[in-house]
Amino acid sequence: MIAFLKGLVLEKDVTEVIVDVNGVGYRVALSILSLARLPEVGQPVTLRIRTVVREDALDLYGFSSRPEEELFLLLTSVSHVGPKLAINVLSGLEVAELTAAIAKGDVARLTKIHGVGKKTAERLVLELKEKVKLLVLDGVPAAKGKNSKPASTSSDLISALVNLGYKEAQAEQAAQLAEERAGAEAPFELLFRESLKSLRG
Repeated sequence: MIAFLKGLVLEKDVTEVIVDVNGVGYRVALSILSLARLPEVGQPVTLRIRTVVREDALDLYGFSSRPEEELFLLLTSVSHVGPKLAINVLSGLEVAELTAAIAKGDVARLTKIHGVGKKTAERLVLELKEKVKLLVLDGVPAAKGKNSKPASTSSDLISALVNLGYKEAQAEQAAQLAEERAGAEAPFELLFRESLKSLRG
């Protein structure tokens, strides 16, 4: 099974990247947050990989850090949580923030993640509350506290949009519009989706 890829960014979209490894293109699904950190097209990239084999497909899921990969494995161990939903959950909050929310049993915060209902959030807490406390979070971005300035989220959002190929002026306008619609304190994932909606008309 593929566990690691090192190559060049060939193409990237909102849900996946194609990594060129010596002339072979690997399509890899990533969380929105990891996609936002990818280098420009043509630049080298290194990803940790989990291969998921199904009857009709062989899917690759990529991670920018070991803790993100380990949290993905924990999420997919929860009943009714498949790899796609796990990636979706990882798109909603940074690894450290997500781990803290599960450990504290913060169902309300988890349900703010797109696609996560109350029952799913409760299952995540019930089945992972103790397990996430064992995760070593070295090398992952620090959780942003309640006192974080919205400007930081805004600059992250603009950076992520520019990283996808949009011009900075377009990205700034879309980010501002998204914050007006969803509120500056909205989760990064929601703001990112709102920005893309406005950019795609």
